[in-house]
Amino acid sequence: MPRTPQIRRYQHWLAQHRGLHFDRYDALWRWSVTDLDAFWQSVWDYFAVQSPTPHSAALGRNVMPGAQWFPGAQVNYAQQVLRHVEAAHAAGMPAVVADNEQGQVTELSWPELRRQVAALALHLQAQGVQPGDRVAAYLPNIPQAIVAFLAVASVGGVWSVCAPDMGTAAVLDRFKQIAPKVLIAVDGVHYAGKSLDRGQIASELRAQLPSVQHLLVLRTPHATQPVADSSSWDAVLARDDAAVQAFAPQWLPFDHPLWIVYSSGTTGLPKPIVHGHGGIMLVALAMKALHNDVGCSYDPESWGERFHWYSSTGWVMWNSQVAGLLGGTTCVIFDGSPGGSKDQPDWGVLWRFAARHRVTSFGAGAAFYANCMKSGLDLAQCGDLSRITGLGSTGSPLAPDVQAWGTQQFARLGTPDIWWNNLSGGTDFCGAFIGGNRELPQYTGEMQCRMLGAAVEAWNEAGEPVTDAVGELVCTQPIPSMPLYFWGDSGNQRYLGSYFDMYPAGHGRQPGGGDGPAAMGGVWRHGDWLKVSPHGGCTIYGRSDATINRHGLRMGTSEIYSAVEALPEVLDSLVVDLEYLGRESFMPMFVVLRAGLVLDDALQARIAAAIRQALSPRFVPDEILQVAEIPRTLTGKKQELPIKKLLLGQPLAKVVNPDTMANPGSLDWFVRYAQRKQVPASAAV
Repeated sequence: MPRTPQIRRYQHWLAQHRGLHFDRYDALWRWSVTDLDAFWQSVWDYFAVQSPTPHSAALGRNVMPGAQWFPGAQVNYAQQVLRHVEAAHAAGMPAVVADNEQGQVTELSWPELRRQVAALALHLQAQGVQPGDRVAAYLPNIPQAIVAFLAVASVGGVWSVCAPDMGTAAVLDRFKQIAPKVLIAVDGVHYAGKSLDRGQIASELRAQLPSVQHLLVLRTPHATQPVADSSSWDAVLARDDAAVQAFAPQWLPFDHPLWIVYSSGTTGLPKPIVHGHGGIMLVALAMKALHNDVGCSYDPESWGERFHWYSSTGWVMWNSQVAGLLGGTTCVIFDGSPGGSKDQPDWGVLWRFAARHRVTSFGAGAAFYANCMKSGLDLAQCGDLSRITGLGSTGSPLAPDVQAWGTQQFARLGTPDIWWNNLSGGTDFCGAFIGGNRELPQYTGEMQCRMLGAAVEAWNEAGEPVTDAVGELVCTQPIPSMPLYFWGDSGNQRYLGSYFDMYPAGHGRQPGGGDGPAAMGGVWRHGDWLKVSPHGGCTIYGRSDATINRHGLRMGTSEIYSAVEALPEVLDSLVVDLEYLGRESFMPMFVVLRAGLVLDDALQARIAAAIRQALSPRFVPDEILQVAEIPRTLTGKKQELPIKKLLLGQPLAKVVNPDTMANPGSLDWFVRYAQRKQVPASAAV
């Protein structure tokens, strides 16, 4: 018998404990964004968040930026995780199940997770780590990364991690800004079928980070020589004495810094974004349960749930994956390439992994599902996927034809009503503005709803909310996980410029009209194009700073990609509009084709026809060119704005940091193309 969806259980609780009854989701959402104090207090109470001291209010000061949440409360992210140890272990549920390309499976029990966290926490304290000190990590998506994060959080340290697929310069651009006291690094990884030595990078990081007083190295068979002047992870984690058994995470102020994550860093130094313990906990608990419908794995109604969202440690979805532990869910993680190797592409890797480990909630980037479809993958050949009840997607808009492909695949597997949980949010606040609701209807190409507690609207150029029309995605009320600040940001200038430049103080308003309690604060502009349908569904049309504006008609790039990438010959595409003052729009499109295909006149005509039919003749490109790869960030996002700036005359070094890219070699072709076009530097944006 299907279990009760988590959001329905929450609504039953509201009725029983608050006397609140909502007959439809829109009414629940409107309550959650107009009575912020009552909604976030209900989240605190529903998930039984603990504090040794009382708080005076859920929202002590309502202003953006600078909202004050739960003044007086004390929390700790690690404490919220480890409170599940006894109950989960008694039910026979592991905390973490990990696998990798080499088939090496690790299962971490809840008691063992607690022991390892305590052993490392005591070691960090012995090295002088105090609350507020930064601990940097250079680790892949393995159980040790989770242990390290929880240990740092438990002693009040501030965590920051970079993935080992990032180059030395990119890592230093991040870590130099935050001056870590301790560095935890791996000396080698195995990715896409190859062993890769990372010991030299670990040594270089230590040498170029003068603030680092201690280096802890996780030693692997992939390194060619040991890293000098370092301690061994295995030796530190072997400790199991009375102090380890007695260790407990420290209680910290609600807004104590938890971690530092980074913007994509396409230009300039990446923005070091600081989030707090309490805000991240509350938003993650609400999102995982109420919107992702991920239950506590030892709860009788959710028994045996296993949560997987593919990510590297360099993407904020790693933080989201780990957050499953906050609710007592078993986290199932994979370390390696989701698509096999370059010589042997294989998009069934993650599906077979999910089948082996009985995953119930499966998430990945939208590009992953598109690659599965384009490769002709047959999920029936990937093992028993019958336990999967929900598919999550984020990172970029999920094309309707890709979602339809996945639905058809699961229908063939005997799950005709597979639920798609399509999310849109960001690293900026480590959450989602728009997401899923298992109880709502699904419309292919749409996300189901605005998230509870997220006062999201689409605004036109006059700063007015619009329905069934594309506008700027804004959030008119604060959310607990919004950044505390950017590290080292004097006067909050970068913070204000990132989100409040378009709608500064004085634009605050209640959703649905009228002045609200945020009237003196600013309004968060996220930088996406959004359309909210009359029934409450949402569609993202790409980044608003990469909009195509052809002869006065604006179009999000995602609509163009949907039309073009629906053609079987086209694997990937990128389009930019090179309109600037004094020159008409010139719009080139770059396409990646299936192996062995060449872009001839006939295929160009088909691409143009697809755009003409799906959108408008105005959006037919002025030029279509075949490329080997589309430039993407490490998190899989197309590099639209950097390529646009490059083609408008800016030098490569000023528009993109190759170390932040998944495929920096792809830039060479675009540099040569820009030189051929001879666009004057005065056109640069």
